[in-house]
Amino acid sequence: MTNIIDNIISLYPLSEDTIQALKECMTLCRFPKKYQLIKEGVFCKSAYFIEKGMTRSFWLVNGEEITTSFSWEGGIVFSMDELYYNKLSEEFVETLEDVIVYKISLADLTRLFQTNIELANWGRIIHQNEYRRLHRSHKERLTLPAKERYEEFKQQFPQVCQRVKLRYIASYLGITLPTLSRLRANK
Repeated sequence: MTNIIDNIISLYPLSEDTIQALKECMTLCRFPKKYQLIKEGVFCKSAYFIEKGMTRSFWLVNGEEITTSFSWEGGIVFSMDELYYNKLSEEFVETLEDVIVYKISLADLTRLFQTNIELANWGRIIHQNEYRRLHRSHKERLTLPAKERYEEFKQQFPQVCQRVKLRYIASYLGITLPTLSRLRANK
């Protein structure tokens, strides 16, 4: 659980008691590559802290997968629709590698957010950071040419560039795979 705790503490310092309360609610799980942790239209009832491996989140739009984000060691994935609005997920979360995760029920996570100020503050910070990433991504898609979007992506997410298929990166950037291949060839 080292990667998870290190990442949490890098964002917000937690006491040993809070770390223990979180650990008590978690279950170790292993999933293979291409496993869907979260599915559109299904209540998952869990969040997953990633100890090892990588995931991607995506929407299915007219039969096409549109990648919305990537998560890796130390990150957490869950359906925001489910956690905050008690609605069915509108997206999928799929493993891109074999993963080791710690699963927590959304009921336990909600209870911890409501009763533990340290975890509530950590949750606020991860959402602030995610909002900033989404805002930046939206701005880049609207204002930057494909080449500059890719350059920004490489700087922001170097580990993703090394570990995932180019088609997922192209989808995230809102460009075609042939365009991304040309950009990479013209370095």
